[in-house]
Parts: sequence; structure tokens; C-alpha cells
Amino acid sequence: MINVYNYLPNYQQGLKKTLKLGLELDDFLRLVHREFGLPPWQKFCLVTTDRTVVDHAKFKELQDDSTLYLLQSEDQDLPVAAKEVINFVPHYNTLIESGTFEYFAEGQESLSCSLAELVDNSLSATAKNTGVRTIEIRLLFDKTFGKSAVVVLDNGCGMTSKQLNNWAVYRLSKFTRENSRFESERENYARPEPVPRSLNSDISYFGVGGKQAAFHIGTSVRMISKPRNSPDVHELVLSKDEFQKKEKNKEDVYKGTILNRKPGDFSHITHEESYLQDIIKEETRKESFTAVVITGVCPGHIDYLKDCFHEWTRQLAHIYHYYIHGVNGNHKMDQSQKSNIDILVTLREKPPKGLRQKNLREVQDDLQTLYINSAVDTFEFKAETSDDGCLDGILRYHPFLYDKETYPKDPKTLQAAVEEDDDENPSGIMNQARGKRDIFECFWNGRLIPYTTVSEFDWCCRPSRSTLPLECFSRFSGVLFTNDKFRVNASKQKFMDLELKLKHKDAHFTPVFNVQKASKNRSIQKEFIQWLEKCHSQFDKQVKFIGYQGPVKRTGVSIKKLSDWAVFSTIELDGKRYKAGDLVKSQKTQPIYYGKVNQFYLHGDHKGDVFATGGEVEITRVPETLYDNYTRAIPISKIDRSATIETIKNCIEIDIDKLPAKLSISWPKGNALPQNAVIPAGTPLGPLAVEILNRKEKSISSRINTGGQGGGIKLNVGLRIFFHGPKEVKQPKQISYFSAPYITGHGHWFNKNVSLTDLGKYTLALKAELSENKKTSYGGRELPSYEHKFTVKEGNAENFTFGPLTTSLRIGVPFSIPMQMTDSYGHPTKPPPNLQPVVECSDLAVSFETTSASGNSFTIQGVKVIGKLQNYQHSRRFDLKVTLPGLKKQTQFVKISPFPGNPHSLLVKPEVKPVKVENGNPVSFAVEVLDEAGNITANAKQIVRCQIPGLKLAVTDCSSTGTGQIVTEPVNLKIINGEPQMLQAKFEMPSQKHIAAITTELKVMPSSRVSRMELFCEGEERLELKYEEKIQWQAGGVLENLLFKLYDESGKEVKVTPEIASSIKVNWTGDIDQRALIMGRLPDIQVSTKVQEERFHQVSYRDHSVSFSFTIVPYPDEPARLKAIVPENTVKLGETVTGPIKLMFVDQYDNVTNRLTSDCVTSMAVEAEGLDKSNIAFLWEESSSSVAVSGIRFNSGPLGTRDVCFTYGNYTEHINFKVTAGIPTKLKLLSGPEMPLQILNGTGISTPFVVQLCDEWGNPSPDQRVVVETRTTPSTVKVTTSVTSQPADAEGKAAFTVVYVKGSKGYYQLEFVGCFNRKPIPGPHVNFSIIPDPNKPVTLSVNYDTSARFLAGGTFPVFSVAVVSDAGSEMTTFKSADLSMWCWKGESLTRPESATRLVCSKPMENDNKCCYYFRDKKIPPSVGTYTIQFSLRVENTEVLFSNQIIVNVVANQPVKLGPECQPQTSVVYYSRDIANRTLVENMTLKIMDQHGNPTGQNLNGKVSVSIKCADGEQSRNLPLLEGVGTLQINLKDGSTHINRLAIRENSPGENGRRYILIFKPEVVIPPTSLGPFELPFHFYNDFDNQQKVSGLTKKKHELTVHVEKLNETHSSLVRLRELLTRSVLDSNIKEEALKKVLKESRIPALQLSSIQNIDSLLQEKTAEKERIERTPRRAFPSSNCSGPDILGKVGHLAHISDEDAAWVISWHLSSEMDCVITKTTAEAQRIFRDEHGRQQIMALDSINVHQGSRPLPHMKQGRELFSPVGNPVCARNLLIYTTEEESCELVFKTILGNTILMDDIESATNYRKAVIQKGNYCPTILTRDGNRLLFSGKFGGAQNKAPKRHIVKMFGAPLPLRYDTLQKEIDLLIQYRSTLEKKKIEEDKRHKTIQKLHEIEQEVEETEKELEEIEKQLASVRSGKRGPEDISEPSGLMMKRPRGRSRDTP
Repeated sequence: MINVYNYLPNYQQGLKKTLKLGLELDDFLRLVHREFGLPPWQKFCLVTTDRTVVDHAKFKELQDDSTLYLLQSEDQDLPVAAKEVINFVPHYNTLIESGTFEYFAEGQESLSCSLAELVDNSLSATAKNTGVRTIEIRLLFDKTFGKSAVVVLDNGCGMTSKQLNNWAVYRLSKFTRENSRFESERENYARPEPVPRSLNSDISYFGVGGKQAAFHIGTSVRMISKPRNSPDVHELVLSKDEFQKKEKNKEDVYKGTILNRKPGDFSHITHEESYLQDIIKEETRKESFTAVVITGVCPGHIDYLKDCFHEWTRQLAHIYHYYIHGVNGNHKMDQSQKSNIDILVTLREKPPKGLRQKNLREVQDDLQTLYINSAVDTFEFKAETSDDGCLDGILRYHPFLYDKETYPKDPKTLQAAVEEDDDENPSGIMNQARGKRDIFECFWNGRLIPYTTVSEFDWCCRPSRSTLPLECFSRFSGVLFTNDKFRVNASKQKFMDLELKLKHKDAHFTPVFNVQKASKNRSIQKEFIQWLEKCHSQFDKQVKFIGYQGPVKRTGVSIKKLSDWAVFSTIELDGKRYKAGDLVKSQKTQPIYYGKVNQFYLHGDHKGDVFATGGEVEITRVPETLYDNYTRAIPISKIDRSATIETIKNCIEIDIDKLPAKLSISWPKGNALPQNAVIPAGTPLGPLAVEILNRKEKSISSRINTGGQGGGIKLNVGLRIFFHGPKEVKQPKQISYFSAPYITGHGHWFNKNVSLTDLGKYTLALKAELSENKKTSYGGRELPSYEHKFTVKEGNAENFTFGPLTTSLRIGVPFSIPMQMTDSYGHPTKPPPNLQPVVECSDLAVSFETTSASGNSFTIQGVKVIGKLQNYQHSRRFDLKVTLPGLKKQTQFVKISPFPGNPHSLLVKPEVKPVKVENGNPVSFAVEVLDEAGNITANAKQIVRCQIPGLKLAVTDCSSTGTGQIVTEPVNLKIINGEPQMLQAKFEMPSQKHIAAITTELKVMPSSRVSRMELFCEGEERLELKYEEKIQWQAGGVLENLLFKLYDESGKEVKVTPEIASSIKVNWTGDIDQRALIMGRLPDIQVSTKVQEERFHQVSYRDHSVSFSFTIVPYPDEPARLKAIVPENTVKLGETVTGPIKLMFVDQYDNVTNRLTSDCVTSMAVEAEGLDKSNIAFLWEESSSSVAVSGIRFNSGPLGTRDVCFTYGNYTEHINFKVTAGIPTKLKLLSGPEMPLQILNGTGISTPFVVQLCDEWGNPSPDQRVVVETRTTPSTVKVTTSVTSQPADAEGKAAFTVVYVKGSKGYYQLEFVGCFNRKPIPGPHVNFSIIPDPNKPVTLSVNYDTSARFLAGGTFPVFSVAVVSDAGSEMTTFKSADLSMWCWKGESLTRPESATRLVCSKPMENDNKCCYYFRDKKIPPSVGTYTIQFSLRVENTEVLFSNQIIVNVVANQPVKLGPECQPQTSVVYYSRDIANRTLVENMTLKIMDQHGNPTGQNLNGKVSVSIKCADGEQSRNLPLLEGVGTLQINLKDGSTHINRLAIRENSPGENGRRYILIFKPEVVIPPTSLGPFELPFHFYNDFDNQQKVSGLTKKKHELTVHVEKLNETHSSLVRLRELLTRSVLDSNIKEEALKKVLKESRIPALQLSSIQNIDSLLQEKTAEKERIERTPRRAFPSSNCSGPDILGKVGHLAHISDEDAAWVISWHLSSEMDCVITKTTAEAQRIFRDEHGRQQIMALDSINVHQGSRPLPHMKQGRELFSPVGNPVCARNLLIYTTEEESCELVFKTILGNTILMDDIESATNYRKAVIQKGNYCPTILTRDGNRLLFSGKFGGAQNKAPKRHIVKMFGAPLPLRYDTLQKEIDLLIQYRSTLEKKKIEEDKRHKTIQKLHEIEQEVEETEKELEEIEKQLASVRSGKRGPEDISEPSGLMMKRPRGRSRDTP
């Protein structure tokens, strides 16, 4: 509707009419005229309220309730006001953005607060639950189950659809909402009854928080709820995207739908929300619930929820602390008030990250838990306001303990840090425990309001005149609990008026004590101050200063503390006493001090023992020798109370390690000088590096580190050299001295020393010395030193002289040059190593072979001289020059006269080349024999031979003169066309094999004999044939009119005579017409009908001396028919024929004519039954002039043979295809057991299930690549089949036998599923039911009195155990002995070996026959937690265990008084020193039961202490206790502590007598008579005996302790000896086993006799292995293709041993060898992009090949179809893979397939023929001679012939088998050597252990003898006196003497 106001003149101004909307503008204007009564000619202006003129376009945009004006003009004034209706529905951002602004406004992390809003709703919903109230927060961040989501679930009352509608309304609070659609069912809000702490769960309040929280976390919320007693689930979705969509479509944003469905129905859930399926499945098990599912979670929120999981769960645990733990909170010592609320948080992330789960009850570090458990006392109060506001409050006191405040720290609160070494704060603590934090945290209806705290109230502030320290008012925390009368904001993060109301004058505070009601008459401030004083006095702990020694004024302290200090000798701190002389350790000091206490300081004026904080202790650092009696005072708080004396002593030992103990020498340049080394004269010493080490041989950086700021005392090292002469003298001479400081990284460095030239013995002395004064001692002891002795011998060679040379020297004949060596000092010496001499001679070339050295001699061997002489009869003298590089005088000369040498070469004359000779004449040559230098030489047996091809051998003798003459026989050669022929004459000396043969060329000139033939064909055109020409001729034709001519050697034609004609032959026929031959005509040639058959033709004269050859190549005739070539004749139904079918024209002889053109594809057609023509394509192939037909597919029809007809014009071609079953798509159950199927639990099914694999059309599919497996549903049942999965057999069947079924009673389903190429194949399912087995035990049911108390040493209650069967019935077939009861101390899931076994009791008359009973079983005597478990044995095997029962054994009835630990018998003296009069010190006595367990914690009273005589004797002279004769001590909670108990200073008593100290308990309400504790002691009053007995007793105690330690060491060594013995025996066994294996490897036992022999053998075999590795072998060229996802190039993936196989396989794969194989397609795509498409790539994940290996085609089912020749083998079996075998196998299956390798092409063709005849497919065959027979049957031609080997890039060759054998032998030898070494080490250890055992046994004997002697001395001292034999033994105990032992022999 539209509201229109009329403001036209002459009409009623402001008249309003409401008109209909939905008309066109013209119709609307007519309506305006009619309604307002306007005449038709009246003109007006129709405008909107913003004065926009309404035209047709604007009118269409008008909305409902729009307002318009009728004006004269658009700018007319309004004479009367008009009302415009508007709609101000809030924007949906009000809903989805409010939470973000609300939470972020607080400036804190918001997610925990927003999650708390959802938990508030759940707490309210579960408020009326009678059982456990469960709230779950599930964080689903594993995207494999859909998008991320936050889910909050509870088991509350749920919501009806109306209540769900109310929830969706923003700010519809629970006070105003209607809970039902019917007035009669509506309920008004009722405030809950008051409960403690206001924990009423009434915290879902305003109708705001849930929506704010959900849209703050994500962008969509799904509410799923089921109300109690309703069968329906209601579901509502609110989404930001949906709001935006509605706004865009101009729909009502605040309208939606509620989905009402049955529980468990998730059909509406999309794949992106698959996680919801599990949540919805849970609905069927719930009576009522509500689930809030939030999606579109902000990524920042997800990161925070994952990374800060502990933080925000701790915050939630803090918010709901008292709901989770009850009204008293999480008090670890009081769990009486338990809550029934479980808040469980679960975080699921993407694997491999595991599931994180936390119950908020398990959080132990939230602030309230810390407050509760660190408090020692509480102060409770109440407050009321005028508007019925109620408040409960608690203050908790956190005491000061010795040196620290116990007030918990809040990590979010910044507190002032305390400096560790602040001596102004000697206690090391802060003055304020709470710091600047507020006192009170505030809870509203039991829930924390996180951002409101209260600082304090007036009554809890420190009064101005309070005597309490200021710190006490900072040691309490508080918490306030309010009801809902105190207002909070909508997000429940702040109170609105809490502090204002509580500080109002009407607010009344009253204290509360225990369970009494609050009293309004009591002053809360007074009660608070009294409580605080009590807490301070009882719980704050301070330091006790004891042994006041007087005041002292100290220097070196701050100005504030220059006043007097009190000095004390002892303090008590944290229950420990520290006195002067004790060893202590500091903490939080720089450095940490270990020292001895001198005295204690306390600032202020003190006159005696006092309690105080702060104070300092003065300590002297030890060892004093290291720190020079350094003394330091530190705060007492910095004493490390956790340090033990043993630890301190260990650290002192470490400090002792800072002292220098020895020197370590090293030679940095590698020129180490061994001890007693012998060095050549002139050798410089050094450089030398020295390190100063401590006693543990660790470097101390050349300084004594005393801990001072100077870094300690620096040390140098002094070096001295002493000379002893050739014969050592007593007083050596010092010849040099150097001193070296420490250099970081180098030590004490000495550079090269002076050279030592004198021969004899020397000493190198090194000594540590102080840097500042060169002293060699420190701290009263010598610094470490080192001596090194060595000897100087003769130096290196510097000069030489010649020895005698041989007299008969010859050119090129080796001789030797001997020489003698001397050093630079003239001493004979050895030649230098690796000496390389240089030998030269004038006019002669000189060389030598090698050199040798012996003693002082050096010889050049194999010297040769080469050069020209005058002649072989006269000699000449030459100067021979010898140079030895490296010597000072390195050159010498000697005269030599050589003769010509041995024969070395031949010279043949004439030397002109070539030597011409006319064909048919002999040739003459002159020869000379020359030596190496070209001199003519004469020697015996110098015979020269000349060999010319086709001629006899010619010989001459040159022995006497060195020259000779050779003449050959006449030369006869065949010369053609007048061209001269070339021959080679070879000259050699048979007796001189080393002389190279000489070859001379002969040029034979032509003669007039026939030498050449020409052929030509006379036809329409003359055709001249060329030699070895290929002639194209029509197949089946005849080559006619073939003529020939003959020519002599000079090229002239020779006339054919009958004689010549008779010598002419042809190879194509034996029938030759001689007359035709004389006329020059040859027989006609019949051409082959096959174009592939190229035939060789030859014409010859006189047995091929002259011949002519040519080859005829047939070409096809005219087209005769259409021919089709099919790659395979078998095709699966539904699959396309692999490879194209080729159509071509052939002639009458079946030769391809190449007459088809590219236009023919449009005229071709194909027909067949069931043929799918949709994808058939005819493609023209230019290269073969044929048509390729693709897309042939049969999609229907029967299996078997199909005729396919191809047509082109008048040509047709028929081919047959064998159609087999299609791709498997389903499984059918062929047979199985009878139905219905029932199975006894724990049994199987004998009848197997047989399933058949079928294609889409139901045809059986025998595809063995399909794997069939079984699945069961639900997964709770366990079904075991004979095989879990198996491939289909040759018939496509798979059989499964169910072996075992286990599960609960019920109905289940067994499903058969197949898998093909990673795709599932559906199959049948079988329903079966499980029947429980009544004879199978499954559980043990245990019953006993759970309320019984377990008293130590008492009797367990009766346990009845029932064995429950699978069927739920109780079994009685077992014997009592089959059941056992086990008991062990502690809690552990696994039963320890030390567990006690208790047997079943005999049955009694009234017992239940179905149960087994355990009666009268003793409870262990010691208190603690114990575990009880029952077990059942069947056939001696424990098969069943009960649930573990955890019991707490408590102390029995109190019967006596006893000490915590038994004290020793005291010896007291008549002395003034209280230490000699002390009876007991620091002893705690407790009331105990008969087993020694402390009990009587509720018993109070006194303990009377008195003294009596031993053994019932009477004496008037009893010693008196200090102060009184009988002492009474307070007994509280069954315990008392005695600090010190001593006798009086002048106490009476008999000397040497034994007395008893009696401690008798006197309790108020004794349950029984309690036995006293008696402690014996000895009294002496004579001074001499006192001293003597004291010394002997002390010595005896020390020896006794020493013997006990020796016994422990002895036992340990015996055990060690046994372990070492077993280890040696094990090594022997291992040695023999390895020796046996090595013997099998033919390694002689002699070589294994020692480690040295093994090392030698290892070195030998390692060298052989390395030689094999270095040996060159065939390798494929390297490449740079590498990476984690790159396998490599094909050529690198395999090796082939066989050379022929490697050659032919590499050639066959030549196009694939450089292809890069990648593991992933992504990596392949990357390489393709990087290489711009130039590199071949293949990805493994895109390869699909047949699994398994197929046999050779002549094999079937393991037997041969025929016996092949040519050794066929699968080529792939010859490959040796170099990397991942499975991947390489996949690659070569793809590129090499089933290619076969055979010996030769003839065997290959015969093999293929036999295979085809058997109806099998034959793959490509390669032959070792380099031929290829393709799978199509084609072979021959260049494309099927391998090129030469050096051209082919071949696979690499593997290492030989010997290499693997060597590697195994080396590994065995290394193991054997390691075993021998280990055996030797163990034997040495065992020997040393046995020696140590003997030493300890001897020491024990000696110590026992010494103890006996002390016993005698004690007896003599006590002679005549009454007393015990051993005064050191305590009451009731006897010290164990070391028992005599048999001397263990090894």
C-alpha cells in the first residue's frame, strides 16, 4: 500500500489516502484522480518525501508503506505536516557483530569468554539432571572430515521448537520468553532456591550471550536439540552468508526454518559437513541433548585454540572452578565435596598430530587451585545489601616460609623483579607477597566474572597501630560469591554495581566460623585482625639464631647497616641446623661458593638466641690452597639447603681439579719427536705446543683459576736442552733455554729451535713456572714437569763419488754407475730417499731405468747412451755428466768409449716410394741392419726376409757386414681399366723379434689381360647398369635384352670369343646360350612378386676374377583390393581396441600400393554387430599412405567372434574380432553356507564363500588383477578369514573360508568388495548372527565388602569370584586351583614378578556353588596402596584376569611407642661439655602398631622420660636428667620430637655401668595399654677411660663401616666377575661361529690367528676391492638430474652384465635412455616447464601396468608348448636395478615390456612362427647379433639392425661377482676382528676383577683382625666393670659381623 497526501490548492490540505500498490503508473494516476476527486484536466506533480519526481522507473522501485505528495510543483512548501511510515528492523550485523565488539572491548583474549557463554547455556540446561552433567567442547580442525568446526554439546533437557525459536531472538531474556505455543502450557521464570556459594547454575540469562559467542567464533551456527520425552530432533541454522543473501534478495532477514527430524537422520548433511554425521549418529543413544555447531571459524581463532590449548582451558577451569570441583574448590587434601559436572575439551587435528583431550577437572594450575592449595587457613564472612543481595566471602592466608613468600604468582600480573645478588634484600624475597594485585576475585551465581576484582574493604586494611608486620597484610587472597541481585553486563565479564553496593553504608559484613551461623554482634575487623595474628604466629616461619657470641662492627657493608651486628655460631633453618665448621654451598651468587662456615651475622642489637629474617653467613672457600683462605659473607637465604655434604665434597674435589698436575706435549706441524728418538744432525726441534693439565688430564688453560676477577695465576712453560755427548755423562751441559706464555687455541708454543749438529744424546726438559717470577713451585709443591730424551745421528747426504764403470760399453746396452754418499759434515751416510739423478753426455743421448741404494752406496741402473759413431770398428771417447739434485755438490764427470749397439731397425733401398714394376717382372732391394742410434751393426744371426703378397719369401744374410741384397720372383696381378695396382713388400728379421718390420709399396703397371665387365639393357631406352646398383622393377615382371662387354687392364674392349664365353657364369640361371654369350647377350631375369624380396644378381668371368653384380628391387602393381591390419584380434566388451586398425590398397601379389589419398577418409565406413560407432574415427597417415581406424568398441551382444566389415567405394574388407568379458564391475556370490547363518562365538564356518567377478553385462570376468577382500559391519565384530584379501583366480573366482568369529550376541553383515586400479568393485553381503558360547570364560566377577577397612597385618574380607561365560552364565567346571589371587604394593597395570600369589580356599557348606572363595588371606604388614587382581588358568596358561582392585592398607591398632629410626646406644661421660652428656638428639617418637606403622594420629597426652638399671638391677646411684629426674614431653597427634636430652653436668652414676632410658606414653583415652620405648646407654666418670673408650669406640665404628663397604664392593665384584665370565664365553661362541663361516669362505685359519694377521688380510682384500672399483667398465653417461622426487634417467636405472645383451637392449631402448623418471606428476610438470618441453619425462604415478610377471610365450601353466632353440630369455630379467627395485620394475615393464632376447635372427623367426602357430601372442624379439624381430613379425632393414657398439649409449656394467664376494669377506673379517678385540678386553677386565677380589678379601681379613684387637682392648679397659660387650650396639639390635666367606676362585 502507498500513502498519498494531497497538498493541491483548493483542496483539503494534507488529506491522506492509502492506495493500492501493484499497478502501472498510468493506472495509479487514474486511481489518484478518482480517490481525491480531481478532474481529468487537473495537473499535479507526484513526488516522494525527499522531493524526487515519480516517473515510470521510480514508480517500479517504490516499496510497501511508501509516502507520496500531490504538489503543484516539486518545490512547493508543505502547508500541513505529514506523517511517513518507516521500518527500522535492526540490521543483521547487530546479531553477528555484537559479540566481536563486546568481547574485544575488554582488551583481553576473547575466546575463552565466548566459549564460556556457550558453557553457561549448557550448565543451565543440565541443572535438573539427576546424574552426571556432561558438557563437551569439541574442536574439529581435521579438514579430511570437512570444514573446521567448534561444537559444544550437553546432556541437558534440550529445547522444543518453540524454545529454539526463542533462543534465536536477540535479547529475548528468560524473564520475557514464552516456552510454549499454547497459553495453557506456558511457564514463568522462578528464581532457584539459595544454595552454598550461589552454585545454582542459573547463569543463562539475557538472551544475548549464545548468539554473540557463536558469531564471534565463526560465521554460522547450527543448533541441534532434542527435548526430554520427545521423539523429534529440532535443528536451526543461522548463517552470515544466509543473512547477506536474504538482504540482497530483499527478503525478510529475520525469518528462517526449523528442521524437525528423527534422531540419527543425517540425509541433509553435505560432504563438507561430514563430521556432523558422527554427531548425529550419537543422537540415538541420548534421551535429550543440545549441540551448538559453529563453522566458518576465523583462522586466527583456530591458530589460538591449537597453539594456546593449555592457556584457554586453564582460563575456562578458572571461570567454572567451583562448578567443577564443588563448593570447597580443588583442595588436593580434601575431596569430600565432589561435583557431578564434567566439562570435557577435545581437540582433533589433521594427522599425524594426535588427539588432545582434557577434562577441566584435571587442570591443576588455574589461579583458584593455586590459592586454595597454598593457603594454610581461611577466614569466612558474609555480606547483605538492602535489596536482598547476598554475598559469601573467603580470605586465605599464604604464609612466609623461611626465605620465600608462598603467595601464588599470576603470570598475567607484572610484579617488580628481585635482583638475585641484591645484598640490600638479604632474605632474597619481596616485601609484598600480593604486590599490586587486588585481593578479591568475584563470582556471580558461582561463575567467575573475569574483569571485576575488588581491591579491599575497610575492615581488612592495616590499622594504624597494628603490631603485625606490613607484609602480613599482603599475604592473603580472597574470593567473593554473589547471587543474581548484583548486576553483570550482558557478556558476563564485568559487574555493574558490585563494589558500589558493598561499600554502601547499608551493606553489612559479619564473620562466619565453621558451621555456625554468622553473628551480627561480632566485629568483623576485630575477628579479622585476631585471625591474621594467629596465622602470622603459627604459620610464618623464620630463622633461629643460636649461640650468641657478641656484637661486632663490620666494614664493607652498606651505609644503612654500619651499626652493630650480632655474631652467632649456629642457626636453625627449615628444620636443619648449620653451625661453624659445617660445609655449605651458596645459591644465586656469582660465582657459586663452596666453603666452611665461620660464623653468622644478624643486623641489630641482639643479646641471645632469637628468631628473625635475613642475616648473613661468613664462609671460607675451600680448598684453601686454591683460594688462599678467601672469606666472604653472603645472605643466609642464599645457603643452598638442598645441597648434601656429598655433593659439596664432590664440588670441592672439582675445585682441586683446577690445580696443575702434569704437562701434555703435542707437535702441531706433525713433526712429532718420540721418546728416545734418533734424529739426523742439523734437524731443528719444534714447533712444540704444551698444555698444562689437572689431575684428570684436562686442560686448565695455563692458569690456576682461583675464581677472582683477574682470571687466576698465569703460568708459563720453560724449555731447556741438555747435551750428554756420544756417551751419556752424569752432568749434562745446558745448551739453550726458552720460556713460552699461553696462547689461546695453541697452548704454550715453542717455535723451531736451533739445529743440533753434534752427534750424541740429548735431553729436552719442560717445566711449568709462574708467569710473574719464573718460580717452578706453587702452594708448597713443585709445578708439573716433563723430560724428553733423544739422540742426534749423522745428517743427510750432501756429496758423492764415482765407483768403477764397466769397460765394454755399447750403444743402447744398459750399464750401471756406482756412487758413494757423504753428509755435509763428511760422515758416510745413506742416500736420500726418492733421489732422482740426471745423467747427460756430450753428443750422446743418455737415459736410465732405475736406481738402488744399499748402505752408503747409490747406484744408477740400466743406463743407456744413444748416438752416432764413426763406424762399428772404431770407438770414440765421450764425457758422461751425472747430477744428483738436492745435494750441495750435485754434479760429477766421467769418460766413456761406447761401441755400436744391438740390432734395432732395418733400412731398405731404394728408398723411393712407390717402387714401380711392370706386371709380370721381379723386384730387387738392398737392406742394412742398424742399431738404436742408426749405426750399421754386425751381429750373429742377422737374417733378413722379404714377404710380398702372392709371392714366395726372399731371404739374405747380414751377419758379417750388416748389409745384404734381396731379389723377388715375377709379380702377377689383376689390373682393371688400366689402373695400376699397389703391393706392399714386408721386410723383417725372424731372429730379432723386437725389430719392427719395414713395408715398402710396389706400383704394378697394367697389362693386356681381361680385367673389367659392363652390363646394359636394350629396350625402348638404353639402360646402363652400375656395379652393385639397386634397380626398381615391377613385381612379377621380366628384365629382358640384358647385354655385356669385356675390357682389358688398359681399358680397351676385348672381343668375346668362344673360349672367353665358356668362362662366363650367371647366378640367376644355369641354362646359358653360348651363342648368345658370344654375341654379348645374357639370359632374361624373372622379377619376384613380393616387394620385400630384394634379389642379388651376378655375372662372373673365370671364377669371379672379373665379375659384375646388381640387385633388383620389386615395386607394387596396380591396386587389387582393400586390406586391413589389426594390432590385436581380442578385445574386451565395452573397451576400445588398443592401437589403430590400418586400411590400405594392395596389388594382386598383396603388396601395398600407396594409392590411397587423404580424401578417402570421408568415403570409408565400418559395420558390425553391437558396434559402438560414436567414437570411430578414420585418420589419414601420410607416412604410410594408409588410413588408421580408431575407436572400435563393442557395447552389446554375445561373447565370441564378431565379423567387422570395412567398405570404401567398391572395395570391402572383413576381419574377425574375439570379444571377451569386459572390465570387472561387480561381484556375485556363487556358493556359500546355507541361510539363515548362525555362528557360535569363537568358531568359524567350514563351507567357503565363493564369489564370481563379472563385467557390466553379467559375464564372468577372469581378470586376475582384481583383489577381493572381506569387510564386516559393524566393526565391533572380529571375523578372521582364511585370507584377508586375494586376487581373483584364472576363472575370476575367489573363495573365502571364515576361520574365526568373535563378537557379542547380535546380527552382523559380511561384505565382499573388490578393488581394481584403486577403484572399489561392489559385491554381495551376507547376514549372520552370533550365538554366545556358554563354555567359554570371558570375565571374572569379584564381590567383596567394599566398606571394609584394610588394617595392616589383618585379614582381607572374603572375596567371591565368579567365572562368567560368553553367554553370561556362571561357570563351575573349573577347579579351585585354577584360580589365583595376586597382591602387590603400589598401582601398576602390569603385575610385577614380586607379586604375592594366594590360593583359592576350600568351599564351605553354605557357599554359592557358582562362586570361588578366598578367605582368611593376610593383609600385608606395611601401610600403603596395594593392587589386588584375580586370574584364571586353563591348561597351565593364564587366560583371564579380573579388573584390578586398589585398596589402601592403613595402620592397625596402636600398641607401642617407637622411634622413626633406631638410634645408636649412647656413651655419656662425667663432663661439663654437653656434647659428652647428650643421650639423644633430634629424635622423633611416634605411637605405632605392632608392625611399626605410625598410628594414633588422634591420640594426645604426655611421654614420661626416666632412667632405670639394666637387667632388673637396683641402684640408688641412677644418673639424673638435665633439669629434672623425670621429664614429661607433650604428645600431640601421636607424635613427639625431642631436640636434645642430656644428663646433668655433675650427675651421679656408676662408672662403666649400662642404664636404660625409658620413654613411657601417657594418653588421655588409651585404646589399649601402650608399650614404652627403651634405649640403653653407658655411663663413665673417670677421665682416662672416657678418652680411651671413646677413641676405641670411634675406631671400631669406623672399621665396622669400612668392613660393610668392603663386603658390598666384594659382592659387586663377584657379580661383575660372573657377568664378565659369561661375556667371555659368549665371545668364544661367536668367535667359533665366525671362524666356521670364514673357513667356508676358504680363508686359512692361520691368517685368523692374530689381529695383526687379520689386519694384513683386510688390507689385502680392501686393496683388491679398490682395484676392482678403479677398473674401467661400461657406464651410461652421467647427468645432473637429481632430487627427492626424481628416480633418474632410464640409462642409469639398470646395469647389464652381458656385453651383447647390453648392446642390443640399449639400442632397442635408445629413444628412452635419456627419459627422466619422476615419482610424481607434479615433479614431471616442473621439469617440463624448466626444460621448455625439450626433455622427455615419465611420472611413476601415471603408469598402470599388469601386476606380476608373465611367462615366456612358449610356456603355459609351467610346461613347455614346444622345445625352443636360440636360448630365449626375458630381456627384463637381464637387468640389474641400481636403485628402488619396485619403481624400476614398473618403469621397465612399461618401456621394455615382455621383450625377449635370443641368440640369432634365424632362431628368433622360427620361435615366433612356433608361438603364433600355438595361438599365442609373441612380443618383440632382440638377437645377440644385433637384429630385431618386431611384435608385428617385421624384421630386416636398417631400422631393425643395431648400429656399431661404439655409437650406442649403453647401460652400465655391474661390478663383478668377485667384488660382492670380497665385500662379504671384508665384513666377516671386520666382525671377527671386533669379536677378538672385545674378547681380549673382557678377558683383561675379568683378570683385573679377580685381582681386585683377592685384594679386597685380604683387606677384609686384616680389618677383622684389627677389630678383634680393639675388642680385646675394650675388654681390658672394662675389666672388673659391668657392662655390655659392645657399647655401640643399640637396644634390641645386634650388629652383623662380616661373615667368613670362601675364597672365590676364578
